[in-house]
Parts: sequence; C-alpha cells; structure tokens
Amino acid sequence: MSKNDYLIRLERKEDHRIVENLVRESFWNVYRPGCLEHYLITRLREHPDFVKELDFVMEKDGEIIGQNVFVKANIKADDGRNIPILTMGPICITPKLKRQGYGKILLDYSTRKATELGFGAVCFEGNINFYGKSGFTFASEFGLRYHGLPEGADASFFLCKELVPGYLNSITGEYATPKAYFVDEAEVEEFDKNFSPKQKLKLSGQLFD
Repeated sequence: MSKNDYLIRLERKEDHRIVENLVRESFWNVYRPGCLEHYLITRLREHPDFVKELDFVMEKDGEIIGQNVFVKANIKADDGRNIPILTMGPICITPKLKRQGYGKILLDYSTRKATELGFGAVCFEGNINFYGKSGFTFASEFGLRYHGLPEGADASFFLCKELVPGYLNSITGEYATPKAYFVDEAEVEEFDKNFSPKQKLKLSGQLFD
C-alpha cells in the first residue's frame, strides 16, 4: 500500500449521507437482519458527548471508503469516582476493501489523535482478533467490568486500550455503554425508508434477532 493511497480527514456536513450509506452497506445483515448503525451515527453527531474532533473519514481516489467516531464515556470506579474515557464506533471500511489493511490504518490514526487530545483510555465492544493488533486487550485485565454482565460470563468482547500509559492503574470499576448508543427500532425503520431497499436476512452468527 503506497503512502499516497489514502487520506484521513475530519468528516464534513456534506459527507453525512455518503457516510450513512457506507455504514449501512458495511453493517447490513452483519449483527442483525438489516442494521441500525446508519441511523445511530446521525444521532451520535447531535449528542453532546460526541467528539467532533475525532469524527474521521478515510478517502481513496476521492471516494470515502471508511469512517470512525468517538463518544465520551465513563468508568464508574469502585471507589466512587467517575473516570472519563472514550468509547468508539461505529467504525467501518467499505466491504469491497475489507481485509486490505485500511481498517487498522484508520484505527491507529484515530486512536493516536485521541491521545493527542488528552484522552486517557478507550473502552468498547469488539473482536480481539482485529483490535488486538492495535494494542487493545481484554478490559478485565484492567480490572474493568461490563455493566449487567453476570460474574463469570464471557466478557471477551469487552476491550480496552490505555492511550496514556498507567491511566487505569489502581482503578477497578464498571463500564456501561453510553445512552447515546441506544436507539428506537421504530425510528430506525422510518429512517431506513430514505435509502434504497435492501433485503433483511436472518443469518447464522448474528447477535440479535
């Protein structure tokens, strides 16, 4: 991959519908029949905890091929403190260019920028096989628990990366997905009518019905 093969920049207002289409194509039928991430991203942009300085798109040959966003979150520490962190996503690369290294480039760039802005850590749900290559590890290794998950349950989806070394030292506590990430299914259905029709399929491996 040549150094001039891509460009990463902040999302602009005129990119919004292009990005929503990209997100829809990338997530369609992956975690559920259809998807809700394209609607989610429109809601996140308007949320006070959305970090506009970390709202990135990736271009190749003048076309937007990827995106990533961050939202402010907290760890409820067992000692009563609220520890400010970030959560991340949706992040995606256009399906036709997946597994070619662009996702890792975008991820590494955006977490580096988050570090430069002074954020201490990122927690979110993801696959360790991909995100582990960019320094993420199981959040349990930092003494962090996922809200509502019974003790002993599989938490291998709950990942964390310290952006500032030692930021989470001597902290144990609980993370809950920010309320900004919860959307109304009926609103998703209505929003999706603005896009070209796509068939919803129930596939093995999906997390939700």
